[in-house]
Amino acid sequence: MNYSSDWCQSSVDVAVDMAEDVSLASLLDMTYVEILKMGFFLSWTAHGCSNCQGSGGRCGCCSHFCWCCYNVLDLLYLSTPHQKPPASSYVKSRDVSSDTSSVKDVERGSTYLGVHIFDYDELVKATNNFDSSKELGDGGFGTVYYGKLCDGRVVAVKRLYENNYRRVEQFMNEVEILARLRHQNLVSLYGCTTRRSRELLLVYEYIPNGTVADHLHGERAKPKEMPWSTRMNIAIETAAALSYLHASDVVHRDVKTNNILLDNNFCVKVADFGLSRLFPTDVTHISTSPQGTPGYVDPDYHHCYQLTSKSDVFSFGVVLVELISSLPAVDITRHRHEINLSTMAINRIQNHALHELVDSSLGFDSDFKVRKMITAVAELAFQCLQSEKEMRPSMTDVVEELERIRSKDYKADEAEEKITSADELVLLKSGPLTLSPDSETSNLVSWSTTPNESG
Repeated sequence: MNYSSDWCQSSVDVAVDMAEDVSLASLLDMTYVEILKMGFFLSWTAHGCSNCQGSGGRCGCCSHFCWCCYNVLDLLYLSTPHQKPPASSYVKSRDVSSDTSSVKDVERGSTYLGVHIFDYDELVKATNNFDSSKELGDGGFGTVYYGKLCDGRVVAVKRLYENNYRRVEQFMNEVEILARLRHQNLVSLYGCTTRRSRELLLVYEYIPNGTVADHLHGERAKPKEMPWSTRMNIAIETAAALSYLHASDVVHRDVKTNNILLDNNFCVKVADFGLSRLFPTDVTHISTSPQGTPGYVDPDYHHCYQLTSKSDVFSFGVVLVELISSLPAVDITRHRHEINLSTMAINRIQNHALHELVDSSLGFDSDFKVRKMITAVAELAFQCLQSEKEMRPSMTDVVEELERIRSKDYKADEAEEKITSADELVLLKSGPLTLSPDSETSNLVSWSTTPNESG
């Protein structure tokens, strides 16, 4: 059999193995969704898709939704689960491009994995035909647009760049993961188009206040707009979201300040699960080629190709340093040894020069409580950034430590520091002391063996 359409010239071989109680005529009147419900499965072989200008070379299949040259193939290699199709049985597929009413009837009000299926035309209208003035952001996999649905809801519509096999895989990965997760600090997925749609679109709740990156070192950055208390809350809420993901056997794989959205109250919504990976419950890691964003990628993962939840911990350590410093994770204008913020942070902390790293607007030098909290968070970041993943804490431990840092009463520490400072001042006024050789050695040993606060 040869299948062709006005959109492209390509052929599709279609084989059918009929069930005894189903007539060929009745199958021709059904959609493939209806046929699947009868227990059939489908696949196809297509030729010449790479030359198809109408579809941009797109041809493929994913689960039970199929697409080829923008047309739905209702009957594709059909057989019952326990039978092989005879090579001689063929039937012509129906061109649904000339009759889309049946497709829209199937889509309208339907769901996939509990996620609402949107009509493509509705989302075109919601974004004013993807008007460039409505762009909210541009990432590695697609552009996000501001949109308003016909029911009045304001949404963010993610439009994937390409409709090829890899993009479909990422599209379905994000849908599958977000469909099963519910957390106050994870962005909510409202729905998506089908995989046979002209374009792959994901519809999210709209988060109005940009990203953490915008506010730290981007277009929304303003002096003193994000005090340390706000940054501390952002750290805790982000950590809580990641801890929840890990407890749900999900690794995000692209944790960065550009993927941490903020509402008008600076509450966190972690987004962008296109690279995320579901973990089988009986394995400790997954071997996969390194993916992620430069400056955030776990060096152990990059070296061994072994993805674990500790990969997210490393990336979160970079986020903590960004919150402390207001500096981007990568900056090629910095000294070559400090292009990566993680390397700069480790060097500063190990050399007892944390004050050189901290954003001067946070009050590190003037506010005792802020200084103690930032120092403690820097120590935690240092632990997250350990090159060996076994040395890093879990995200559950990270959440607990951040909560402890935020809730601690620093008044006793402040009083003790004032007493110590007063004693030092008295000693300075009274002039230099004459120490015995033993006592001098003892003091030198004491200073040199004091544990590194950041280790």
